[in-house]
Amino acid sequence: MAIQWYPGHMHKAQKQIREVMPQVDLVIEVLDARLPFSSNNPLVSELRGEKPCLKILNKSDLADPDQTQVWVDYLEQTQGVRALPMDQQKQGQIPLLLALIRDMVPQRGSADKPITTLICGIPNVGKSTLINTLAGRIIAKTGNEPAVTKTQQKIRLDGYITLLDTPGILWPKFDNENSGYRLAASGAIKDTAMSHDDVAAFMGEYLLSHYPQRLQSRYNWPQLPVDEIDLLETLGRQRGCLVRGGHVDYTKAATILLNELRDGKLGPITLEMPSQIEVEELHFAALREEKVAKKKIHDRERRAKARNRRR
Repeated sequence: MAIQWYPGHMHKAQKQIREVMPQVDLVIEVLDARLPFSSNNPLVSELRGEKPCLKILNKSDLADPDQTQVWVDYLEQTQGVRALPMDQQKQGQIPLLLALIRDMVPQRGSADKPITTLICGIPNVGKSTLINTLAGRIIAKTGNEPAVTKTQQKIRLDGYITLLDTPGILWPKFDNENSGYRLAASGAIKDTAMSHDDVAAFMGEYLLSHYPQRLQSRYNWPQLPVDEIDLLETLGRQRGCLVRGGHVDYTKAATILLNELRDGKLGPITLEMPSQIEVEELHFAALREEKVAKKKIHDRERRAKARNRRR
């Protein structure tokens, strides 16, 4: 599924990050604990270079706790990276977060050498809510839809820590197409930029494979649907999503499934695992190489035809 959603302010935010990065001591990237890979903007790794990075696995209350720990261990294999799961309903985690920031930049954190941090993350990942919690007051705008923050802000915290906030940024193209589906399912991408039916079908297949018991528990199904289409059909009939002739309105059924997934009504669910991502990355890398090879062949054939016409 090709998702085309790269508002102009995101391009501006990318430019701002490049400009301020030399002043930054620590990069804080807020990820969605349900999809730590797909919510990780590759531009952040590119722009931060060797600067230390603290990855906040936000909304951890919505994610499978066992898989969250797997992700923490996986992310911390990268040099200079620490990972911290956070549930923003638990304010007691904030002192731990501030202590970790100071621990990662031990040479700074005084009046004459404050710690300058850049906090970034994709839209709707909870970055603004986290900033307000850290500051103890409403500073950053929050909302239930992505791309609320539009401009860069500077926030001073206790302990000689300064946060540089930027708008949530996506990137123009997803190399792993499945990441687009997962981001759409989580609510990181505006609903107008996607097809509910396609995303719900993708997630239905995943849930049937990885969390079948959650589906049965939520919807009281004596037996599971056979596939993702049957899932939407069954759910649509159960919830009365019918149109003329008794047919299921798949868009309405898809919307119900996605909303309940986003609201946590299916229970804590992680939408991707490290082992799964590694397989997908190899698959899509092979597809990209195949595409490049085909283009080279096409270009050679086109040049040969041009030479023959000139003779």
